[in-house]
Amino acid sequence: MSAVPIREELVPLLSDVATRSADFEHQRHISDDVIARFKQVGVYRALVPKMYGGDECSPAEFCELVEQIATADGSAGWVASFGMSPFYLGALPPDTLKELYRDGPDVVFAGGIFPTQKAQQADGGYRVSGRWSFASGSMGASVLGVGILPDGEQALPRMAVLPRENVHIDPVWDTVGLAGTGSHDLVVNDAFVPHEWTFIRGGALNLEGPLYRYPVLSLATQVLSVVALGVARAALNEIYAIAHRQQSVTGAPRLADRPQAQMQIAHCEAELRSARAWFYDAIDDVWQKLRVGDDASCEQINALRLSSTHVTRVSAEVARQALALNGMGGVTMTSPLQRYVRDTMVITQHAFMGDLSYLNAGTVFFGGKPLPGYL
Repeated sequence: MSAVPIREELVPLLSDVATRSADFEHQRHISDDVIARFKQVGVYRALVPKMYGGDECSPAEFCELVEQIATADGSAGWVASFGMSPFYLGALPPDTLKELYRDGPDVVFAGGIFPTQKAQQADGGYRVSGRWSFASGSMGASVLGVGILPDGEQALPRMAVLPRENVHIDPVWDTVGLAGTGSHDLVVNDAFVPHEWTFIRGGALNLEGPLYRYPVLSLATQVLSVVALGVARAALNEIYAIAHRQQSVTGAPRLADRPQAQMQIAHCEAELRSARAWFYDAIDDVWQKLRVGDDASCEQINALRLSSTHVTRVSAEVARQALALNGMGGVTMTSPLQRYVRDTMVITQHAFMGDLSYLNAGTVFFGGKPLPGYL
């Protein structure tokens, strides 16, 4: 059962990704051949401007693509979400963007901005050294970004963009969930980065059109939170797959025939579909405003952020409920349900989806000013 129709060209990819989920978790990254197929189905060109050969899709279209990949595998969906990189890299100077996309729009970017590291000013650029954490998808990236604070500059961090060969990837990622994302540490040793290959994190994009006026931090949150939606749908699909065939060792009726299970699955569907509807409704509300030349209001951006946090919490609970429905069968490491629970739990731990989101949202509802970085 899918929330939206799956494009025909995605079907074999999603089937293969689902089959290889355990392999991704064991090796702690998404395989290069899958990254290549992500390019083929348009993951990395989806949000690239048409002037560089991209598709310039709407935010909702991209989120739906990530959601469907996440239904096959949460880690794969998480890695695919960084196809939103034009919303970071778009702050590079126009001439740099032309060079970046010189060979085509399918540029695979990964980055680790924290902890930001001091960088020395050099003739025409910066000398960069340090270690950065949580660089999701770094194993498949050709371009990597790291967060720097150059001497004498403002407090806002700058992102230095380097080719893969200038960065060492230290495979330290070892977590309870989303293990296949390859969110390893990046290590750079005294690399020179020209000034034109850096940009202010959160700075204005050098891209034209309504798409690139979409709130950047909101989209960065949404492309991650939508992964939880896909994983929760996979959890319910797993229950439907076993509900008519799994026999209880106690002689109890099949899962599908138990009244309590019927009520529980109905509650899960209602909660997940409601959270999903609000999530995409908030996106459409902003998108329609941008398309006519207006800017998103504070209230609309608040809805983008709060609906994102909400959908991760609902998705995590739905995955947990699905595991509970399966009883002892769900706790074995051969059951995908335990991985769904672990993956959705990790998503709720992300800073974008933390309890501060509720604090900031409530502040906006009361007419106050949220903490920096929320809007």
